[in-house]
Amino acid sequence: MYADDETIRRILRETGDTWAVVGLSDNRSRAAYRVAEVLQRFGKRVVPVHPKAERVHGEDGYASLAAIPFPVDVVDVFVNSELAGAVADEAVAAGARAVWFQLGVIDTAAYDRTRAAGLDMVMDRCPAIEIPALSG
Repeated sequence: MYADDETIRRILRETGDTWAVVGLSDNRSRAAYRVAEVLQRFGKRVVPVHPKAERVHGEDGYASLAAIPFPVDVVDVFVNSELAGAVADEAVAAGARAVWFQLGVIDTAAYDRTRAAGLDMVMDRCPAIEIPALSG
């Protein structure tokens, strides 16, 4: 199991409110766009990370985590599992406090590396599903 309730609660309530969403573009039909809307509704600052570096939900976008000029608390990953491990490693290097792999994004080696680096991590879950449950 790669997501216990305590870790989910800690990330959503205590880790911080600046979330870099890797894979977020202005494509309204993508899950990342809708999840970012939910995160904002619950008070999170959403920072788009996408090669196009588009402005999304009123926030400037960045081409990579390394390009973000301020600290991020959580890195929410919407890329294929094959690419997710590299993003987790970038999150560690960028000083993030937690990494969240979305539904269907699974890389157990990346999970182990990220946890070994001292970060909280959730894998194969969606914060847009979890956060309303905590508030209700």
